[in-house]
Amino acid sequence: MRGVRHLAAVVFLATLAAVLICVSPGLAASDDWVKPSLPASDDQLRSAVQNPLADLISLPFQNNTNFGIGPHDRTQNTLNIQPVYPVDIGEWLLVNRVILPVVYQPDVASDSGGEWGLGDTTWSFFFVPPAKGFTWGVGPIALIPTSTKDETGAGEWGLGATGVVLWQSPKWTIGGLASNLWSVGADEGDDINVFTGQYFINYNLDNGWYLTSAPIMSANWEAPDGEEWTIPVGGGAGKLLRIGKLPVNTSVQAFTMVEKPTGGPDWQLRVQVQLLFPKK
Repeated sequence: MRGVRHLAAVVFLATLAAVLICVSPGLAASDDWVKPSLPASDDQLRSAVQNPLADLISLPFQNNTNFGIGPHDRTQNTLNIQPVYPVDIGEWLLVNRVILPVVYQPDVASDSGGEWGLGDTTWSFFFVPPAKGFTWGVGPIALIPTSTKDETGAGEWGLGATGVVLWQSPKWTIGGLASNLWSVGADEGDDINVFTGQYFINYNLDNGWYLTSAPIMSANWEAPDGEEWTIPVGGGAGKLLRIGKLPVNTSVQAFTMVEKPTGGPDWQLRVQVQLLFPKK
């Protein structure tokens, strides 16, 4: 069953990506209206990077390492490949955000051993109105069963809703993102009902530097009472730089877990490198 779902997921992703690439030139609208944080300078580009709804093509690689899992204090690692592709639709913007995880899942019952593989992909669609300062976007989110092993993903289809709100000034970006996913057509006992939330606070410094806090919390509503929530708290710093002419956003953050299920990680280290492709 997993093999059939995996093949269907790959075909779905390839087809949807091809459609978006083909239709985006025909959907392009006039630039008379103000797109959210459309970058024109390095300072504006840094603000656009901090805005998940900006009109900015990017390719982030976000690596999350979780330490202290289970009775043997194992280490789990997830590299999220997260392409972002905005498309103009009249006076609005459709922001496509994909997350494809590459996972190392340790055997938590032992002090050695584990499995590498792909996780399940999430694809979010945010419909964003023209705005300055305060920005919002809402839309559907899909879970696509691309996981290659039972240990690295649920291997189920899912659907849900997602939304982002944020406010920006030259120095600050403050906002939040939330989504909830439910499985579709799952076998009995394999139901998925997962909430994900993230607040993000950025304060810009000189020379491309910024302070940031953007922990990702989650709740598994199918878990037993008292075991639902994972809540990290922490932050770090980042810098917008250039490699040749290519702008690159880099950041490092560390989080401690103030709430976690039994056997969950004690703390997390996040390192992100984000390649940026501004339209002008």
